[in-house]
Amino acid sequence: MPERAAGGGAPFSVLSARHTVAAEETYVTARAQEEYSALRATIRERGTARVWLFVIGVAVWSSLALAVLAVALPPVATLIPLVCLAADFEAVLALHGAAERIGRYLLVFHQDGWEGAVGTFGRPPGALVVDPLFSIVFVLATIINLVPMMVSSPIREEWLIVGTAHAAFIVRIARARAAAGRQRHVDATRFEELGGRS
Repeated sequence: MPERAAGGGAPFSVLSARHTVAAEETYVTARAQEEYSALRATIRERGTARVWLFVIGVAVWSSLALAVLAVALPPVATLIPLVCLAADFEAVLALHGAAERIGRYLLVFHQDGWEGAVGTFGRPPGALVVDPLFSIVFVLATIINLVPMMVSSPIREEWLIVGTAHAAFIVRIARARAAAGRQRHVDATRFEELGGRS
């Protein structure tokens, strides 16, 4: 039975982010409402955790990079802050990907209006461009991470090993960013195959 607006007015959807009057009655089971609320909370929490993880990870990376530079360690030591940077990126990617997947689940199985609107909104001309993976910052940090090696006069083999590792990470960032751009469509299609709306 749908809930009724104050004063016995028209029913509204319990699933809406705000209680607004709906054009049609929407019946939601207690289990479906509980699942919806828990998943919306998970998206919110993972979004917040993603930003904090990025900030903390970059702070730890910069500390390690400065330490490698200050102590004048061998060029191969730049791989230590690179691993920290890569771990931070992978954690940010995992949180973002999981939150996006939950959003597609809500769209397909709960007909979430917000997720539907966001999915069809796209990127209109002149709109603010937001990078949820912070990929540009990660690429710049990767390039900056080479500075300690440059000042230590590396030999060719060190350039090859360290440069290859840094280049591989930049490729990983680019591929992850491209995959993230396709994720909404891929996940929605898969959830529809699993039994959502057609």
